[in-house]
Amino acid sequence: MAALPDAIKVYIVQSLACFDTISRVAKAVREEFGVEVSPQQCERYDPTKRAGSTLSKKYREIFERTREEFLKDTSRIGVSHRAVRLRALDRAVAVAEQRGNLPLMAQLLEQAAKEAGDAFTNRRQLEHTGRDGGPIENRTVVVDEQQVAAAVAKLEDEY
Repeated sequence: MAALPDAIKVYIVQSLACFDTISRVAKAVREEFGVEVSPQQCERYDPTKRAGSTLSKKYREIFERTREEFLKDTSRIGVSHRAVRLRALDRAVAVAEQRGNLPLMAQLLEQAAKEAGDAFTNRRQLEHTGRDGGPIENRTVVVDEQQVAAAVAKLEDEY
């Protein structure tokens, strides 16, 4: 196992801090840098794992700082945005339609409708208006006991 350049080590540490799997990181290093690393070698750069317990202070600090920033700022993650999710669903619907997979297409369309209608959020919209957007009509009716008894008797006779 050859020593890795500092740039690759930092890349591995930052990827692991962003919760990428060790196999995904190993594949990304091969694609980005053209260097073959094993998943076990990548695991040595994760201080949360037993294999990474001896990681140097420098890389440990990079890991902690990257993890903290990653957890604070989800806006950098594409799928955290509704528009990105809807666009991906749109592409998937087009592929499903092209292949004639109508059940999948229907399922994707339903998911897109739910996504657009806030079904996957805790946000609920409650209507607090009456007819045609006006105020809710409140009627106060004053009755005595005899009128209530007569109304109950009438209802009981109908059933």
